Amino acid sequence: MPKLPMTRFKVLDLTRARAGPTAVRQLADMGADVIKIEDPGESDSRSVTAGDRHGFDFQNLHRNKRSLTLNLKKPEGKEIFFKLVRDADVVIENYRPGVKDRLGINYDACRAVNPRIVYGSISGFGQSGPYRDRPGVDQIAQGMGGLMSVTGLPGQGPVRVGVPIADLSAGMYLAIGVLTALLEREVSGEGQWVHTSLLEAQLAMLDFQVPRWTMGGEVPPQAGNNHPTGVPTGVFETSDGHINIAASGGVMFERMANCLGAPDMTSNPKYKTNKDRQQHRDELNEEIATYTRTNTSAHWVAAMNEAGVPCGPIYSVDQACADPQVQHLGFVVPVQHPAIGEINIARHATNLSRTPHQMRNATPEQGEHTDAILADLGYTAAQIADLHAKRVV
Repeated sequence: MPKLPMTRFKVLDLTRARAGPTAVRQLADMGADVIKIEDPGESDSRSVTAGDRHGFDFQNLHRNKRSLTLNLKKPEGKEIFFKLVRDADVVIENYRPGVKDRLGINYDACRAVNPRIVYGSISGFGQSGPYRDRPGVDQIAQGMGGLMSVTGLPGQGPVRVGVPIADLSAGMYLAIGVLTALLEREVSGEGQWVHTSLLEAQLAMLDFQVPRWTMGGEVPPQAGNNHPTGVPTGVFETSDGHINIAASGGVMFERMANCLGAPDMTSNPKYKTNKDRQQHRDELNEEIATYTRTNTSAHWVAAMNEAGVPCGPIYSVDQACADPQVQHLGFVVPVQHPAIGEINIARHATNLSRTPHQMRNATPEQGEHTDAILADLGYTAAQIADLHAKRVV
C-alpha cells in the first residue's frame, strides 16, 4: 500500500459538532496523524459532537483518528497539550471565539511554543464583529446566509436544505485554508492562523446568487426545482415518477425536443431564446411534461442521455447507494470497529491516482490511545496512572 500523502503531518483535533470535524476528516482520510483531544468528563457513550459514539453520525465524522482524553482546564492538562503542540503541524478548533482565549490555547499561545504551527478555527459568525460571541449552528447560518430564501417552491416560505451545508462547507473551506497554509509554510518556514465561519462559508456557497444581487441588482427568489437562470432545467413527471432534465441552451433544447418527438417545439417563437424560455417557463415546462408523462423514468433517462441531454433519476438515499455507477465507484466502504463489528460508511470523495486515501481505522473509543500518546511524550507508567487518578486524562 502506498504511503499516504499527509502521513508526515500531525494534527491536534479540538473540534466537536460538525463543521470542525468535517475539516479534520479531510486531513485524516489523507493520512495525517490526527489526535482527537476529548474531555475526560464527557460521557463515553454519548457525545455532544454527533450523538451516540457508536451511531452512524459519530462514526462517519471521526474515523482515521486516535483519541486522547485531556482536561484542558487543569494545569497538567495544558502542559500535556503544549508538549503535543511543540511537535504538531496543525491545531484545529471550533469553539466560540472567546473559549480558546479563556483556556489559554489560542493561536498566539500555540505559536509561542511552535512558530510553525498552522492553527485552524471555525466559528458561527467570525472571530470579530458584533456577532462574534453568538452561538452558531448550521440552520441559523442557512437562514442568515440567504440560502433558505432561495430554497423551496415559490411562495411556500423559507426552506432549509436537507443536509447541514453551512457546517460542511465551512469544514471544507477550513481544510483548504489549512492545506494552503502548510504549502506556504514550505516557503516562509512559519505557520499562521486560518479561520472561517459558518456565515462566511454559507455566503460563499450561494455562488452566483450573490453577484446576481451585488452586480445585477436582482434579489434571487425561490425557484423550486427550476434552475434560476437556465431554461428548461428542472423536475419533470414521468409515468412512474420524476426525473431531472437540464436542457438549457439552444443545442440542448433542440436535442431534448427531438428526443421527446416534438421538433416543432424549437420553432415556437415563445421558446426561441433562453430569455424567451424564461418568460414562458411554466408553459414550456408543462408542454415538456405532456411528453415525459407518456413513458417511464428509466426510458427517458436512457433516451435523453443517448441524445446527449443531461438527465437523471431522482433517488432516495438507499437507491442512490444502490446505483450501478455508485457501486462501481466504491463510495460506500466497510471498516472494522472493535466494539460494534463491521460498519459501512461513505469514503472521501477525492481520488488520487498514486497515493489514494485509505479507510485505516474506525472512530476510536474515547481515550483509546491516551496511554500510548502519553508514553510517546515521555511519561512513565506511574506518571500516567497518576494523571488518570487526578482526572487530568
